[in-house]
Amino acid sequence: MGTLPVVAAVDGSDDGLRALDFALDAARRREAPLRVAHVRQYAAWAQPEVLAAGPPDPDDDPVLDQVRGHLAGREGLPQVEYLVLEGAPAALLPELGSTAQLLVLGSRGRGGFASLLLGSNGMAAARDAECPVVVVPRPGREVHGEAPAAPGPRVVVGLQVDSPDEATLAFAFTEAALRGARLQVVAAFAWPIQDWAVPGELAPVMIDQGAVENETRVLAEGFLAPHSARHPGVRAEPYVAPGDAAGHLVAASKDADLVVVGRHRRRLLAPARMMGSVTHAVLLHAASPVAVVPPAPPED
Repeated sequence: MGTLPVVAAVDGSDDGLRALDFALDAARRREAPLRVAHVRQYAAWAQPEVLAAGPPDPDDDPVLDQVRGHLAGREGLPQVEYLVLEGAPAALLPELGSTAQLLVLGSRGRGGFASLLLGSNGMAAARDAECPVVVVPRPGREVHGEAPAAPGPRVVVGLQVDSPDEATLAFAFTEAALRGARLQVVAAFAWPIQDWAVPGELAPVMIDQGAVENETRVLAEGFLAPHSARHPGVRAEPYVAPGDAAGHLVAASKDADLVVVGRHRRRLLAPARMMGSVTHAVLLHAASPVAVVPPAPPED
Protein backbone atom coordinates (compact mmCIF):
# COMPACT_ATOMS: atom_id res chain seq x y z
CA MET A 1 0.00 0.00 0.00
CA GLY A 2 1.38 3.41 -0.99
CA THR A 3 1.55 6.57 1.07
CA LEU A 4 -1.89 7.83 1.99
CA PRO A 5 -2.71 11.23 0.45
CA VAL A 6 -3.36 14.57 2.04
CA VAL A 7 -6.89 15.59 1.01
CA ALA A 8 -7.94 19.18 0.36
CA ALA A 9 -11.68 19.82 0.21
CA VAL A 10 -12.47 22.69 -2.17
CA ASP A 11 -15.73 24.32 -3.23
CA GLY A 12 -14.77 27.35 -5.32
CA SER A 13 -14.51 29.71 -2.34
CA ASP A 14 -11.48 31.58 -1.02
CA ASP A 15 -11.77 29.40 2.09
CA GLY A 16 -11.27 26.35 -0.09
CA LEU A 17 -8.18 27.84 -1.75
CA ARG A 18 -6.67 28.58 1.67
CA ALA A 19 -7.29 24.96 2.62
CA LEU A 20 -5.68 23.88 -0.67
CA ASP A 21 -2.51 25.87 0.04
CA PHE A 22 -2.24 24.38 3.54
CA ALA A 23 -2.81 20.87 2.19
CA LEU A 24 -0.22 21.37 -0.56
CA ASP A 25 2.39 22.41 2.01
CA ALA A 26 1.45 19.45 4.24
CA ALA A 27 1.74 17.00 1.33
CA ARG A 28 5.18 18.33 0.44
CA ARG A 29 6.41 18.01 4.03
CA ARG A 30 5.07 14.45 4.24
CA GLU A 31 6.26 13.50 0.75
CA ALA A 32 2.69 12.39 0.12
CA PRO A 33 0.32 12.74 -2.84
CA LEU A 34 -2.29 15.49 -2.81
CA ARG A 35 -5.93 14.64 -3.47
CA VAL A 36 -8.19 17.59 -4.30
CA ALA A 37 -11.85 16.79 -3.73
CA HIS A 38 -14.97 18.73 -4.63
CA VAL A 39 -18.28 17.58 -3.19
CA ARG A 40 -21.15 18.91 -5.30
CA GLN A 41 -24.35 19.09 -3.31
CA TYR A 42 -27.64 18.31 -5.01
CA ALA A 43 -31.06 16.92 -4.22
CA ALA A 44 -30.84 13.51 -5.86
CA TRP A 45 -34.56 12.86 -5.69
CA ALA A 46 -35.21 16.05 -7.68
CA GLN A 47 -32.61 15.31 -10.37
CA PRO A 48 -33.01 11.74 -11.63
CA GLU A 49 -31.01 12.61 -14.74
CA VAL A 50 -27.97 13.15 -12.50
CA LEU A 51 -28.21 9.62 -11.17
CA ALA A 52 -28.49 8.20 -14.69
CA ALA A 53 -25.41 10.09 -15.88
CA GLY A 54 -23.01 8.09 -13.69
CA PRO A 55 -20.03 9.41 -11.70
CA PRO A 56 -19.08 13.04 -12.39
CA ASP A 57 -15.99 13.73 -14.49
CA PRO A 58 -13.24 15.64 -12.63
CA ASP A 59 -12.01 16.96 -15.98
CA ASP A 60 -15.34 18.74 -16.44
CA ASP A 61 -15.70 20.59 -13.14
CA PRO A 62 -15.37 24.42 -12.88
CA VAL A 63 -14.20 24.27 -9.25
CA LEU A 64 -11.38 21.86 -10.06
CA ASP A 65 -10.53 23.99 -13.11
CA GLN A 66 -10.06 26.88 -10.66
CA VAL A 67 -7.71 24.69 -8.62
CA ARG A 68 -5.69 23.74 -11.69
CA GLY A 69 -5.30 27.43 -12.48
CA HIS A 70 -4.32 28.16 -8.86
CA LEU A 71 -1.56 25.52 -9.04
CA ALA A 72 -0.41 26.29 -12.57
CA GLY A 73 3.25 27.18 -12.87
CA ARG A 74 4.24 26.02 -9.40
CA GLU A 75 7.36 23.94 -9.15
CA GLY A 76 7.88 20.86 -7.05
CA LEU A 77 4.25 19.84 -6.91
CA PRO A 78 3.52 16.43 -5.43
CA GLN A 79 1.43 13.94 -7.35
CA VAL A 80 -2.01 15.56 -7.61
CA GLU A 81 -5.26 13.65 -8.01
CA TYR A 82 -8.66 15.23 -8.61
CA LEU A 83 -11.95 13.84 -7.33
CA VAL A 84 -15.58 14.91 -7.72
CA LEU A 85 -18.37 13.51 -5.57
CA GLU A 86 -22.06 14.34 -5.56
CA GLY A 87 -24.23 14.24 -2.46
CA ALA A 88 -24.38 15.76 1.02
CA PRO A 89 -21.01 17.32 1.95
CA ALA A 90 -21.54 16.77 5.68
CA ALA A 91 -21.77 13.03 5.00
CA LEU A 92 -19.21 12.66 2.21
CA LEU A 93 -16.42 14.90 3.55
CA PRO A 94 -15.81 12.75 6.66
CA GLU A 95 -15.71 9.63 4.46
CA LEU A 96 -12.73 11.10 2.58
CA GLY A 97 -10.74 10.67 5.78
CA SER A 98 -10.95 6.88 5.63
CA THR A 99 -8.32 6.80 2.85
CA ALA A 100 -6.25 9.85 3.87
CA GLN A 101 -3.58 10.74 6.39
CA LEU A 102 -4.90 14.30 6.69
CA LEU A 103 -8.07 16.11 5.60
CA VAL A 104 -7.95 19.90 5.19
CA LEU A 105 -10.84 22.27 4.63
CA GLY A 106 -11.75 25.92 5.13
CA SER A 107 -13.63 27.21 8.14
CA ARG A 108 -16.63 28.19 6.06
CA GLY A 109 -17.30 27.40 2.44
CA ARG A 110 -19.57 28.68 -0.27
CA GLY A 111 -23.18 28.83 0.80
CA GLY A 112 -22.48 29.17 4.54
CA PHE A 113 -24.11 31.89 6.61
CA ALA A 114 -21.79 34.89 6.89
CA SER A 115 -22.36 35.07 10.66
CA LEU A 116 -21.06 31.55 11.28
CA LEU A 117 -17.44 31.19 12.39
CA LEU A 118 -17.38 27.52 11.40
CA GLY A 119 -19.62 25.91 8.81
CA SER A 120 -21.59 22.74 9.44
CA ASN A 121 -19.49 20.78 6.95
CA GLY A 122 -16.28 21.65 8.78
CA MET A 123 -17.87 20.70 12.08
CA ALA A 124 -19.05 17.35 10.69
CA ALA A 125 -15.63 16.53 9.22
CA ALA A 126 -13.78 17.43 12.43
CA ARG A 127 -16.20 15.31 14.45
CA ASP A 128 -16.54 12.24 12.22
CA ALA A 129 -13.47 11.75 10.01
CA GLU A 130 -11.17 8.82 10.76
CA CYS A 131 -8.02 10.85 10.14
CA PRO A 132 -6.86 14.16 11.64
CA VAL A 133 -8.74 17.14 10.23
CA VAL A 134 -7.26 20.62 9.80
CA VAL A 135 -9.66 23.56 9.64
CA VAL A 136 -8.08 26.70 8.16
CA PRO A 137 -9.71 29.93 9.42
CA ARG A 138 -10.24 33.12 7.54
CA PRO A 139 -7.45 35.66 8.10
CA GLY A 140 -7.89 38.49 10.56
CA ARG A 141 -9.37 36.67 13.54
CA GLU A 142 -8.55 38.61 16.69
CA VAL A 143 -7.69 36.77 19.88
CA HIS A 144 -7.52 38.16 23.39
CA GLY A 145 -5.18 37.30 26.21
CA GLU A 146 -1.56 36.27 26.05
CA ALA A 147 0.31 32.99 26.15
CA PRO A 148 3.98 34.10 26.15
CA ALA A 149 5.95 32.59 23.30
CA ALA A 150 9.24 33.39 21.60
CA PRO A 151 9.15 34.24 17.88
CA GLY A 152 9.65 31.56 15.27
CA PRO A 153 7.76 28.53 13.98
CA ARG A 154 5.49 27.16 16.70
CA VAL A 155 2.96 24.37 17.06
CA VAL A 156 0.57 24.48 20.03
CA VAL A 157 -1.03 21.44 21.63
CA GLY A 158 -3.48 21.11 24.49
CA LEU A 159 -2.71 18.59 27.24
CA GLN A 160 -5.14 17.44 29.92
CA VAL A 161 -2.92 15.97 32.60
CA ASP A 162 -5.86 14.06 34.12
CA SER A 163 -6.66 12.35 30.79
CA PRO A 164 -3.80 12.76 28.28
CA ASP A 165 -4.44 11.71 24.70
CA GLU A 166 -1.40 9.98 23.21
CA ALA A 167 -2.65 10.28 19.61
CA THR A 168 -2.93 14.06 19.96
CA LEU A 169 0.55 14.38 21.46
CA ALA A 170 2.06 12.09 18.81
CA PHE A 171 0.50 14.13 15.99
CA ALA A 172 1.68 17.42 17.53
CA PHE A 173 5.27 16.22 17.95
CA THR A 174 5.33 14.88 14.38
CA GLU A 175 3.92 18.13 13.02
CA ALA A 176 6.49 20.18 14.94
CA ALA A 177 9.28 17.94 13.60
CA LEU A 178 8.04 18.32 10.02
CA ARG A 179 7.96 22.10 10.39
CA GLY A 180 11.19 22.51 12.36
CA ALA A 181 9.05 24.22 15.00
CA ARG A 182 8.94 24.48 18.76
CA LEU A 183 6.05 22.73 20.51
CA GLN A 184 4.16 24.83 23.05
CA VAL A 185 2.23 22.50 25.35
CA VAL A 186 -0.71 24.20 27.08
CA ALA A 187 -1.62 22.45 30.35
CA ALA A 188 -4.31 24.39 32.19
CA PHE A 189 -5.57 23.58 35.66
CA ALA A 190 -8.79 24.62 37.36
CA TRP A 191 -8.43 27.49 39.82
CA PRO A 192 -9.71 28.43 42.32
CA ILE A 193 -10.57 24.95 43.58
CA GLN A 194 -13.87 24.82 45.46
CA ASP A 195 -15.64 22.19 47.49
CA TRP A 196 -19.10 21.77 48.98
CA ALA A 197 -19.16 22.93 52.60
CA VAL A 198 -22.83 22.53 53.41
CA PRO A 199 -25.71 21.81 51.03
CA GLY A 200 -26.06 24.72 48.63
CA GLU A 201 -22.82 26.47 49.58
CA LEU A 202 -19.35 26.39 48.04
CA ALA A 203 -16.22 26.93 50.09
CA PRO A 204 -12.64 27.39 48.88
CA VAL A 205 -10.31 24.46 49.46
CA MET A 206 -7.15 25.31 51.40
CA ILE A 207 -4.67 24.23 48.71
CA ASP A 208 -1.68 26.26 47.61
CA GLN A 209 -1.88 27.36 43.96
CA GLY A 210 1.86 26.97 43.54
CA ALA A 211 1.64 23.34 44.61
CA VAL A 212 -1.11 22.61 42.09
CA GLU A 213 0.84 24.34 39.34
CA ASN A 214 4.00 22.40 40.19
CA GLU A 215 2.14 19.07 40.23
CA THR A 216 0.55 19.88 36.86
CA ARG A 217 3.97 20.70 35.40
CA VAL A 218 5.54 17.49 36.73
CA LEU A 219 2.70 15.41 35.28
CA ALA A 220 2.93 17.22 31.92
CA GLU A 221 6.68 16.69 31.67
CA GLY A 222 6.20 12.99 32.42
CA PHE A 223 3.65 12.58 29.62
CA LEU A 224 5.87 14.48 27.19
CA ALA A 225 9.08 12.56 27.94
CA PRO A 226 8.50 9.50 25.70
CA HIS A 227 7.45 11.71 22.78
CA SER A 228 10.51 13.93 23.25
CA ALA A 229 12.68 10.80 23.17
CA ARG A 230 11.17 9.85 19.79
CA HIS A 231 11.60 13.40 18.46
CA PRO A 232 14.87 14.68 19.95
CA GLY A 233 14.91 17.61 17.55
CA VAL A 234 11.63 19.03 18.88
CA ARG A 235 11.85 21.41 21.83
CA ALA A 236 8.71 20.96 23.90
CA GLU A 237 7.84 23.84 26.20
CA PRO A 238 5.11 23.25 28.82
CA TYR A 239 2.95 26.30 29.48
CA VAL A 240 1.14 25.71 32.78
CA ALA A 241 -1.51 28.21 33.82
CA PRO A 242 -4.68 28.40 35.88
CA GLY A 243 -8.07 28.81 34.29
CA ASP A 244 -9.88 27.87 31.11
CA ALA A 245 -7.97 25.61 28.71
CA ALA A 246 -9.85 26.89 25.65
CA GLY A 247 -8.99 30.49 26.46
CA HIS A 248 -5.29 29.69 26.83
CA LEU A 249 -5.23 27.70 23.57
CA VAL A 250 -6.99 30.47 21.65
CA ALA A 251 -4.57 33.06 23.07
CA ALA A 252 -1.63 30.82 22.11
CA SER A 253 -2.97 30.53 18.53
CA LYS A 254 -1.83 34.05 17.72
CA ASP A 255 1.07 33.78 15.24
CA ALA A 256 1.17 29.97 15.68
CA ASP A 257 1.57 27.65 12.70
CA LEU A 258 -1.00 25.22 14.05
CA VAL A 259 -3.04 24.41 17.16
CA VAL A 260 -3.59 20.70 17.86
CA VAL A 261 -6.51 19.45 19.95
CA GLY A 262 -8.04 16.03 20.54
CA ARG A 263 -11.48 14.67 19.89
CA HIS A 264 -13.44 12.90 22.61
CA ARG A 265 -13.32 9.14 22.85
CA ARG A 266 -16.58 7.27 22.52
CA ARG A 267 -18.03 6.33 25.89
CA LEU A 268 -20.45 3.63 26.94
CA LEU A 269 -23.31 6.04 27.55
CA ALA A 270 -22.36 8.29 24.61
CA PRO A 271 -21.34 5.96 21.76
CA ALA A 272 -21.59 8.63 19.05
CA ARG A 273 -18.50 10.60 18.05
CA MET A 274 -18.23 13.85 19.98
CA MET A 275 -16.13 16.98 20.22
CA GLY A 276 -15.48 18.39 23.65
CA SER A 277 -16.30 21.97 24.59
CA VAL A 278 -12.61 22.97 24.51
CA THR A 279 -12.12 21.61 20.98
CA HIS A 280 -15.35 23.27 19.84
CA ALA A 281 -14.31 26.65 21.28
CA VAL A 282 -10.84 26.47 19.75
CA LEU A 283 -12.30 25.68 16.31
CA LEU A 284 -14.57 28.70 16.59
CA HIS A 285 -12.06 31.25 17.81
CA ALA A 286 -8.42 30.30 17.10
CA ALA A 287 -6.48 32.61 14.80
CA SER A 288 -4.35 29.79 13.35
CA PRO A 289 -5.30 26.55 11.58
CA VAL A 290 -6.61 23.94 14.01
CA ALA A 291 -5.95 20.19 13.78
CA VAL A 292 -8.54 17.92 15.42
CA VAL A 293 -7.05 14.49 16.10
CA PRO A 294 -9.26 11.42 16.59
CA PRO A 295 -8.36 9.17 19.50
CA ALA A 296 -6.29 6.09 18.88
CA PRO A 297 -8.40 2.91 18.56
CA PRO A 298 -8.64 1.03 21.88
CA GLU A 299 -6.19 -1.79 22.34
CA ASP A 300 -7.56 -5.31 22.45
